[in-house]
Amino acid sequence: MTIHHLQETNSILNKFISEIRDVNIQKDSLRFRRNIERIGEILGYELSKELTYCSTGVETPLGVKEEQLPNKDVVLCSILRAGLPLHQGLLNYFDDAENAFISAYRHHPNNDADFKIVVEYFAAPSIENKILLLADPMLATGQSLVAVLEAIKKYGTPKEIHVVAVIGSTEGIEFIKDKFPENTHLWIAAIDTELNDKGYIVPGLGDAGDLAFGAKL
Repeated sequence: MTIHHLQETNSILNKFISEIRDVNIQKDSLRFRRNIERIGEILGYELSKELTYCSTGVETPLGVKEEQLPNKDVVLCSILRAGLPLHQGLLNYFDDAENAFISAYRHHPNNDADFKIVVEYFAAPSIENKILLLADPMLATGQSLVAVLEAIKKYGTPKEIHVVAVIGSTEGIEFIKDKFPENTHLWIAAIDTELNDKGYIVPGLGDAGDLAFGAKL
């Protein structure tokens, strides 16, 4: 797995990351969603540099110009529900991509810190020999991403996987590195070093799904 940590280089991305972390700015769910969307746009732009391009003639009013355009074999898959604003940011740039959605959540059978990942829903086109962009804003333990990978294998084998995340933990990244194919890229805006005893990123930002869409039962 190749890891691309965008916050290693200072950019306007820092502003959007700081705002989604800020407990006062988080109170504005519209702004939170928009910042996640903008982070998705930045991540999408950076990962576009690794895609395959082909020369295409574009007709203008005065002639034809050869342009290098990305191949149209991208499937954008997001993990519900927290992944939706990130999905939209990526879709703003990959607007001709096919779309897929999958649910994955933590189930606490004993109402304690122990949990297992439950995947219940997947709607997708074939991903066989396509470029799969797998979007999940928070890469905490990494268990959700691995469970999702196992669930989608029956829909085909992509030629490349690009995991797109906003904030991740060092532990979670280490966990998924050997679980994904070698030709996988991880595009991540920020990396934190700690997980608490409940498996949440510290300092992180809290629950991205709740901040974007409201608390769940």
